[in-house]
Amino acid sequence: MNVVILNFRKGFAPLRDAFESLGFEVAENLWTPPAAVLARTRLCIVNLYEAARQPLGAVRLKRAAARGRVPVIALDRDAPWHMGLRKRRLRLLQWLKPFDLYATHTLQPTYEFAPVKIYNANAAWTRHFNLHGQTLEAMRDPGFHALDVSFLGNMNGRRYREHALREAFFAELSQRLAPLGLRFRFADSAGIADAEQIRVIQRSRINLSYRSSCDHESDGSWGLPERCYGVPARGGFLLSDARRHAADDFDLATEWASYQGIDDCVRQIRHHLGHFEQTRRIAEAAHARVLRQHTYVHRARALIAAADALRDRTAAGAR
Repeated sequence: MNVVILNFRKGFAPLRDAFESLGFEVAENLWTPPAAVLARTRLCIVNLYEAARQPLGAVRLKRAAARGRVPVIALDRDAPWHMGLRKRRLRLLQWLKPFDLYATHTLQPTYEFAPVKIYNANAAWTRHFNLHGQTLEAMRDPGFHALDVSFLGNMNGRRYREHALREAFFAELSQRLAPLGLRFRFADSAGIADAEQIRVIQRSRINLSYRSSCDHESDGSWGLPERCYGVPARGGFLLSDARRHAADDFDLATEWASYQGIDDCVRQIRHHLGHFEQTRRIAEAAHARVLRQHTYVHRARALIAAADALRDRTAAGAR
């Protein structure tokens, strides 16, 4: 069985790339796969958002896959808030449970969409997030860095309401840092070439992370955005807003740095700028951890293993 069905309407290039690198053929957006395809399929992965918008299609896919003993996995990168989805759709999906397994980037309490739940975090797409010809040794030189602090990302709060808090945060942070004489750059990444974004990450002593599009303004989220893996993959030092799952993916003492709120953010910036060698030790340790455990190839392997284990349990129960 060498086929993986990947049902993401707009595609999920990092995961597709990962499965293909492992030798799988990826068939995309097959909600009614032919029996001949299912006979060669190892697992089927469905975007939870799309399943919520076509629940009957998800049920039909599950029934067809079950006939071929193909596990169906719902992949959720927007839990626990599921911004933009009506609650009635989520409740219906919870009632139907049209999946064998629910793989989510956070174990923060939410709806139960399948009998089995696993933690499957975001990761680094190493085809695009790597050292890009630079070396960690070069980054140990303070003179290598042109910026003290930076953030490039979506900050268009007028167009994207979910980023309004991020835009406001960096506006205030700019006012706090300006009197300190620091070199900082906080900008919307739209229109900025990839090469320039790479340069900013690698040439900044501190790269910040604050909120993501799936965060709810009323409460903190546990899950780590892709930035938390992508910045270390490029050799950058990351200072992130506090995330509970950081303890699951990194050693908090040697591979992670975080802050709680804007006052602490300023304190942590000043601390890490004053302890440059420490920041580089953390950056290099985080880089090694990401390459060792947190790439999309690792995530693909975990999904394959979970599907195989589920298939084996089902077969054992049938004997």
